[in-house]
Amino acid sequence: MITLLASIFVFGLLITAHELGHFLLAKLNGVKVLEFSIGMGPRLFKIRGDETVYSLRLLPIGGYVKMLGEDEESDDPRAFRNQNPWKRFSILVAGALMNFILAIILFTIIFYNVGVTTLIIENVVKDFPAYQAGIRPGDKIIAVNDKPVSTWNEFIVFMSNNGSNPLKLTIKKDNIITDKIVKPKLEEKENRYIIGISPHVEKGNILISLTNSIKETTSSIKQMLIYIGKLITRKVSTEQLGGPVAIIKMSGEAAKIGIWSLLYFAGFLSINLGVINLIPFPALDGGWVVITLFEGITGKKIDENKIGFINLVGFTLLMLLALIVTYRDIMRIFS
Repeated sequence: MITLLASIFVFGLLITAHELGHFLLAKLNGVKVLEFSIGMGPRLFKIRGDETVYSLRLLPIGGYVKMLGEDEESDDPRAFRNQNPWKRFSILVAGALMNFILAIILFTIIFYNVGVTTLIIENVVKDFPAYQAGIRPGDKIIAVNDKPVSTWNEFIVFMSNNGSNPLKLTIKKDNIITDKIVKPKLEEKENRYIIGISPHVEKGNILISLTNSIKETTSSIKQMLIYIGKLITRKVSTEQLGGPVAIIKMSGEAAKIGIWSLLYFAGFLSINLGVINLIPFPALDGGWVVITLFEGITGKKIDENKIGFINLVGFTLLMLLALIVTYRDIMRIFS
């Protein structure tokens, strides 16, 4: 039951934020919105506004904002395709932008209540690699292997990808910057490499919480783009991809840990949804963005039938990918 409720909460929150972004910018730009729907499949209930139907549907795995003239030709000046390209562009990217804003809000709430893990070192375990390298409490990590880090999570990513290789930590203390070479040691119980440090946690400061939530969001966007790049270049396996089944499972696991863990997972997933939707692939927001930018730059309008066919092919491929990923998720659970 916890897993079911947690997954409905996470999916519902992310989908509502995404579609609300499209909806608000459509209204702001004078586009007529025919339906605002949360969920897919059979309609559970609806509320009819002046010109928009607000719907809740059975399956909480998607949603949509149906705009006049989005999928068909229309002479109405309020139709989506009759707006200038830059208005259409703002409507298209608003969904992803709202997902990023949601992540910032969720992270801010978490950091304010739980605390922000800063890059300032709180504790150093004696005789562990960091201590032996001369690192002490109060030192601040500003770079790893000459690459700047802005959040503790970025540092953890470096650590997990580094393995047993020596790390060059750039440390700042009292405005003095020094480099320390640290050789991680294997922590056999958890099978991971550590250097024996823990971060200082800052709690109850709204400005610090907001600042770090923005850093956390931008850092996660960057990591997501790097990961997509590695998928494209086959540096990581597609076996690692997870779909709705994996998300449901992880939502339940996060909820069992506690509300803050669930909210953090929702924020992280919201970022992923935003980034994925901006990929320039047919049927995704990013595919529409490419079409809109092309029309804006060239001044030529692409034939509606061609756009419809391209999006149909893209949607079919996405559904096929979703089925493959879902099958793998189910096999992982049973194995």
